[in-house]
Amino acid sequence: MAHLPYNIACFDFCTRHRRAQRLFSRPLMSNLLANLNPEQYQAVTLPHQSALILAGAGSGKTRVLTTRIAWLIQTGQASPNNILAVTFTNKAAREMQHRLTGMLPINIRGMWMGTFHGLANRFLRAHHHEAGLPALFQILDTADQMSAIKRLLKALNVDDEKYPAKSVMYFINGSKEAGLRPKNVVANDEHNRRFVELYVAYDEQCQREGVVDFAELLLRAYELLLKNEILRQHYHSRFRYILVDEFQDTNELQYKWLKLLAGAGTEDVSAMFAVGDDDQSIYAFRGARVGNMLDFERDFHVDTLIKLEQNYRSHGNILDAANALIKNNGQRLGKNLWTDAGHGEQIRIFEANTDLDEARWLMQEIKTLIYEGAKRSEIALLYRSNAQSRVIEQLLFAEGIPYKVYGGLRFFERAEVKHAIAYLRLLANPDDDTSYGRVVNFPTRGIGARSIEQLSDAAHARDMANPAGMSLYRAVPLLQGKAGSSLAGFNKLIDEMRAATADLPLPEVIEHVIEHSGLRAHYKADREGADRLANLDELVSAATNFVEEDENSLTAFLTHAALESGDNQAQEGQDAVQMMTIHSAKGLEFNNVFITGLEDGLFPHENAIMERDGLDEERRLMYVAITRARQRLYLSFAQTRMLHGQTRYSMKSRFLQELPEGVLKWLTPQAPSGGRAKLWQGDDDFAQAPMPAYAKAKQAQDSGFRIGQSVRHIKFGDGVIVSSRGSGQDLQVEVNFGRNGVKRLLLAHAKLEAV
Repeated sequence: MAHLPYNIACFDFCTRHRRAQRLFSRPLMSNLLANLNPEQYQAVTLPHQSALILAGAGSGKTRVLTTRIAWLIQTGQASPNNILAVTFTNKAAREMQHRLTGMLPINIRGMWMGTFHGLANRFLRAHHHEAGLPALFQILDTADQMSAIKRLLKALNVDDEKYPAKSVMYFINGSKEAGLRPKNVVANDEHNRRFVELYVAYDEQCQREGVVDFAELLLRAYELLLKNEILRQHYHSRFRYILVDEFQDTNELQYKWLKLLAGAGTEDVSAMFAVGDDDQSIYAFRGARVGNMLDFERDFHVDTLIKLEQNYRSHGNILDAANALIKNNGQRLGKNLWTDAGHGEQIRIFEANTDLDEARWLMQEIKTLIYEGAKRSEIALLYRSNAQSRVIEQLLFAEGIPYKVYGGLRFFERAEVKHAIAYLRLLANPDDDTSYGRVVNFPTRGIGARSIEQLSDAAHARDMANPAGMSLYRAVPLLQGKAGSSLAGFNKLIDEMRAATADLPLPEVIEHVIEHSGLRAHYKADREGADRLANLDELVSAATNFVEEDENSLTAFLTHAALESGDNQAQEGQDAVQMMTIHSAKGLEFNNVFITGLEDGLFPHENAIMERDGLDEERRLMYVAITRARQRLYLSFAQTRMLHGQTRYSMKSRFLQELPEGVLKWLTPQAPSGGRAKLWQGDDDFAQAPMPAYAKAKQAQDSGFRIGQSVRHIKFGDGVIVSSRGSGQDLQVEVNFGRNGVKRLLLAHAKLEAV
């Protein structure tokens, strides 16, 4: 990429700065450019040219975008009709519109400003005839699209187990977002060829009904511009200035659409003002392509790269940690955040013995912050995975601290958890009609609404023998035909699971139900089912903790779950601690931020470690998490964590080793090389150092097992003990189960048999 020599660029910038001050000395212009730092000023007052604005976290990018638009209009270089401004959320678009209304004395409501989907919709409304759409075409949201696909599959008699509606939807949307119509999709096998056929049938159905889904909006708008030169020239001539927010989150089709509008590759290219931060690109799983930033520099011959590095949010130690971390990523455009707000407090790091100890420490720190005068709403608890929230929620509830799960549901409110709980309730009480109705056809087993309606009518029919009616479960024998047969099959499933789990420990009861109800297979087949599977595994962990602390009773656990799922979350407007995943935290900021679960395999996530560029994306996610904090940042991890109902021994996250020691304050002693630190367990109790290998082998032998011994597990099958750790009731063994992988099992509950 070519850059102007420093002295020429500086001279050019200073000359324009003085010229602007002479020409636009009116009070409005003076107020418009007041308090901009030099880099912000340079970005706002650029001439008609394409530029990449590398805007670091907290560097005032929204201010730069809105001031740039206001400056173009106020100086007469553009009218509102000559400007296209693209954002990623409606909230961001409203914020920009609100700020511009306060900056300018004119009405800007007609200006083309909005999200990609919103602008594509506006374009297609104006040119529906050319796009082959009815004037009043309707838009399908995600739920509507799913319903439309289910209707299609039913009409075509498609096996919805082999081709689930959600998988078909992902295939269609993924193809559209890559700019591919059915004829352009490469299908190398019969399975994918069938998906392409369903894509064709879905397109025909939508065209017949006059509806479009979200992905279709942008694809149809792109295709129309590509094929219609008159329209393309019209909009290219109209939009002389195109401004794009969060450019690092654009996908392939969005960037192609922008290039058409701007006339990329022509002599009369529009000025593209792309604002983004490659270090905050964390949505690759949604199709975001951080490489678009490098392509933009090449395609638009960008000579101006402006770095907004002055941060107005965080103290210096927080920024130093973020800078040091992100430097470990390759292929960066590169920047270094700084602030004139001072170093601030050191970043506190806490190493806990267990995840429960970590949560107890969180409660102590939160209560201290509140006692010192911090608002609860300025305290944020961030975690990599939704499943991590359960232990924290449990203690917040126990401590009476109001909390709010931002952008998500509390653990026991999540659909997959409620499904599993419903099955468990039917094991305890098959007459529970609410639970019966929830899962009788979930996962789908061919029991339709009409069958359930007939069952309900039969159950509520009163006669001399049943004056009060009967439960749905007990009414099944009254139904005949296919409905009666399908419902009898469900009853049989419940009865068989009850019999099979009668003598199992509570955690294994839940494992059995998740497996045999079909829930695990259902979510495994879901492309976005990983989080839901993690929540089901966390339910097993919750049962394991419950058994250790209370009793091995399904009824008692269901009572506990019902109480936990009560109205514990803060009410609207109530001052409450904020809980959220790091992805949900993007764009937010808080005075006090806790980043929890910093262990290799959890954060960075084990799946990402194995993927190409996955570790870089996880590091960017950590960078985003760090830069949410204004004043105080807390990092924590645990040596052991209950996952999938088993205790997992963990190593601290590699990201912690990438932070400069000078900005850190360890609240627990650091371990010497190769060892473990003594850990806080509440009061003055500390964990013991790890046992040497020979002692572990002897401990396993004393338990009746030995390292190298073949064993059998009720779920995982045959395996070999490869290591052990802990003692007494906490003794754990690591078993290699071959195809089922290596598992760590608590020997007291695992019920291993010697083979």
